[in-house]
Amino acid sequence: MDPFTARAGNLRSAVLCFIILSLAVLVCTDEDYYNLLGISRASSSREIRQAFKKLALKLHPDKNQNDPSAHDKFLKLNRAYEVLKDEDLRKKYDKYGEKGLDENQGGHYESWSFYRYDFGIYDDDPEIFTLDKVEFDGAVNSGEVWFVNFYSPGCSHCHDLAPAWREFAKEMDGLIRIGAVNCRDERMLCRSRGINSYPSLYIFKTGMNPVKYFGDRSYQNLVNFAMKYVSSTVTELWAGNFKSSLEKSFASGVGWLITFCADTGDCLSTQTRLKLSAMLEGLVSVGWMDCTTQADLCDNLEVHTSTTAYFPPGANLADKDKSGVLFLNSLDAKEVYKEVMEHLPDLEQLSPDSLKDRLTYHRWLIFFTYGYDQQLHLAEFKKLSVLLRGDHIQVGRFDCQSHPSTCSSLYIHKPCVAAFKGKGLNDFEIHHGKPSVYEMVTFARDSVTSHVITLGPKNFPGNEREPWLVDFFAPWCPPCKALLPELRKASKRVFGHVRFGTLDCTIHEGLCNMHNIRAYPTTVVFNQSNIHEYEGHHSAEQILEFIEDLRNPSVVALTPTTFKELVKERSRDEIWMVDFYAPWCGPCQALMPEWKRMARHLSGLINVGSVDCQKYSSLCSQQYVQAYPEIRLYPANRDNPHYYRTYDGWQRDSYSLKNWGLSYLPKIAIELTPESFNEEVLKGKDHWVLDFYAPWCGPCRTFAPEFEFVARLLKGKVKAGKVDCQAYGNICQSAGIRAYPSVKLYPYLGSKKKHTESEHLDSRDAKELVKMVTGRLGFLEKQRKASRKDEL
Repeated sequence: MDPFTARAGNLRSAVLCFIILSLAVLVCTDEDYYNLLGISRASSSREIRQAFKKLALKLHPDKNQNDPSAHDKFLKLNRAYEVLKDEDLRKKYDKYGEKGLDENQGGHYESWSFYRYDFGIYDDDPEIFTLDKVEFDGAVNSGEVWFVNFYSPGCSHCHDLAPAWREFAKEMDGLIRIGAVNCRDERMLCRSRGINSYPSLYIFKTGMNPVKYFGDRSYQNLVNFAMKYVSSTVTELWAGNFKSSLEKSFASGVGWLITFCADTGDCLSTQTRLKLSAMLEGLVSVGWMDCTTQADLCDNLEVHTSTTAYFPPGANLADKDKSGVLFLNSLDAKEVYKEVMEHLPDLEQLSPDSLKDRLTYHRWLIFFTYGYDQQLHLAEFKKLSVLLRGDHIQVGRFDCQSHPSTCSSLYIHKPCVAAFKGKGLNDFEIHHGKPSVYEMVTFARDSVTSHVITLGPKNFPGNEREPWLVDFFAPWCPPCKALLPELRKASKRVFGHVRFGTLDCTIHEGLCNMHNIRAYPTTVVFNQSNIHEYEGHHSAEQILEFIEDLRNPSVVALTPTTFKELVKERSRDEIWMVDFYAPWCGPCQALMPEWKRMARHLSGLINVGSVDCQKYSSLCSQQYVQAYPEIRLYPANRDNPHYYRTYDGWQRDSYSLKNWGLSYLPKIAIELTPESFNEEVLKGKDHWVLDFYAPWCGPCRTFAPEFEFVARLLKGKVKAGKVDCQAYGNICQSAGIRAYPSVKLYPYLGSKKKHTESEHLDSRDAKELVKMVTGRLGFLEKQRKASRKDEL
């Protein structure tokens, strides 16, 4: 028996037919959104913005007032941009074409001056990283220092800051990372960070809370502030510590960069030394020597004028030829840094034997190369071993040109970087993000602790007993790259229940064609002979909800036969809520996770189903379904089984839908009068939970279905009642009610109840209220038993 779902399809082929039918709705158009913007499907968010900005400045109606079609042309261009910049909309467009989108998307655009001055302010600055939500999370958790500018394009102060921010970024390049977040585009990110004014400048550093900058926004003041958060130690060397300091560093494999300051020539300034110390932290120790006070030591080292030299580990200081020592002529921090980094040894080269042996018990980040790879000799990547040292992740390289069979067995056919999780050669994940240090650090840390692996034909799931979630993707696809960290988060939460893997369709085209994959990313759960495609948003929480719903299905997938048997021929006390949808419909896709969430809340009270109107078009036609999604409720106690009510609310979230459904359930909570309140609540021997309300109170009407839910969940344990405070103000006054709605618990403690013994429950969530009531009653019962024990 399939442990995930008792209602899943019987054969894989049947599901594949359904997928083929779903993909048949792809819309062909001469006005392809990618072609409109003149970009490829592999374009990044930054490239999309840059392409749109270039076209906007040229084709905007403000600049083409003599062209009567300029407005309509620009609307199409703007619609293309609005869709492709959004990860979820982009996937829907790639999969279903325009048919899968909301028709109102892209109906508004800004003036020409907005695109000229306010749009993508820092997109053309290579030293400044424009960060979206995923990139931001990776950046601030990378271990590097980040100074981030949260701005809004319409803010004049943000534009005033821009020249100084650019100059500052150039000065700090290589020392710390400089970022920018456009809060107009990334509203949720800025809101989650508490950004309520622009520009807001924050320092982020691992191990400390973000620090906001409040000073003058001049270039020099920004530099002075940022340098406080840069780790920088410069050692003054003299006869008493020179030998021991060098030998200690050499023993740990770290060399020394020393600037000797004499009466003649130029040595590195104090500020330059501090910068180099920060830039080379963990890789090279930085020191200086005053040759006017340490003349004998400088003479012994044959230093007679100011100079700067790098001494690699093991350098023989007594060697007069100074072989291996690198003498530097530049006084510029960036130039010195570049020369020293190029002089450092390359990443450790692994052989096939050492690859197999060392990956079994140790975690590695490995660069797979084909012969000489210039990238590996860049200064940035030599920092990785230091940044990942605390995570116990080693860094190395493997030459596929020398050992092609090893790489071929891993389906590696081009240069790439992979994280191995310390479980052998086949338990690894390939990096598909930007080739930057901060992204690789974040990837390595996340990957080695997650349970996502790279799949190929040899390890692709077949009919294993355990279910697999497989993400079919293309490495050039931005939404695919955004999904990967969310998969890693989700894999940690369901480890032992579901295995996670990714399949690169640019490499394994045959496997992807076999499963009819036509858009990326396509995420599918394989559970023996059953296939379930994920259609939700790219977040770990919604992926986990999808998995939980497969394990414990809350929505019945109705067919024409089961619709007739379960809905039309339902018993008189049954209620059904049914969602008629089409897979390509954007609003239907947005509704799906909310519909499943609602169904879980209503489990045991209302039956919830869905009908795929693309698959069962004749059924939907017979039921006169004319638009998607159509939400219907088939109530209980009806002589006419065809009778239904249609949901016409504005909100399609789980809370609103749940309350709409609950309003059709028979009422359990008892409406109390002064007489019944006195006899049943105060004098009675039952526990009571009461809702004090007023008929004119909007929140009371909203809460009413939720309280009915409470009544049903507590049925048989606690009685539920309602008191109309407009009709019976004396009861509410005696109970101390000062706001509506108010919920109070009246527990039975063995004698007549008193208002003073009642307890106010500060929540309007049904499950939280039930938890509070049961918890309190459990505590009182323990007290009662303890009291009896003491009496005995």
